[in-house]
Amino acid sequence: MSDTGAVRTVETAEAGDAAAVERSDVAVLGGEHGDLLATLSQTRFFLRFTTRELSDEQAAGRPTVSALCLGGLIKHVARVEEQWLEFVRSGPEALSQDPEQRDADFRLGPDETLDDALARYDQVAQRTDDFLRGRPDLDADQPLPVAPWFPPGERWSARKVMLHVIAETAHHAGHADVIRESIDGAKTMG
Repeated sequence: MSDTGAVRTVETAEAGDAAAVERSDVAVLGGEHGDLLATLSQTRFFLRFTTRELSDEQAAGRPTVSALCLGGLIKHVARVEEQWLEFVRSGPEALSQDPEQRDADFRLGPDETLDDALARYDQVAQRTDDFLRGRPDLDADQPLPVAPWFPPGERWSARKVMLHVIAETAHHAGHADVIRESIDGAKTMG
């Protein structure tokens, strides 16, 4: 695995869109590590892009029948990514979570801002990216915690965790698209 430099990309959602959104620097790596980082970066970009030009009030709003809001989705995905990275480092204890904290993660509270949630997400993303860049072995695994949603005795490798984080981020980016379109008709693509 060799780092061949950093690339800064600027993308827009639609042709002619005057408000370009920058992705963070992504180190270009070869092989599997590079593919994982590039895919995770892309899913993060799409999630973040749904929050462009929103006020804190809009980011905290719930314009659909769902209890989800855009600011809460950013908070939730940041926490999930952070917990799974800690799982890779230290094991199943990292995945325990207080149900009240989980519920709070899906809301943007009155004293929270979208900018703060996005800044925290950027910090988590940078730690994950740095960790993955420096981890030569994606096969090292940890046992999953005992929980009804995990098969007993199953272990997840760092690779499987990264794939799960990508899927989780993409899943919530889809939720975010629906919520954003309900707010003002804006779309991530199309």
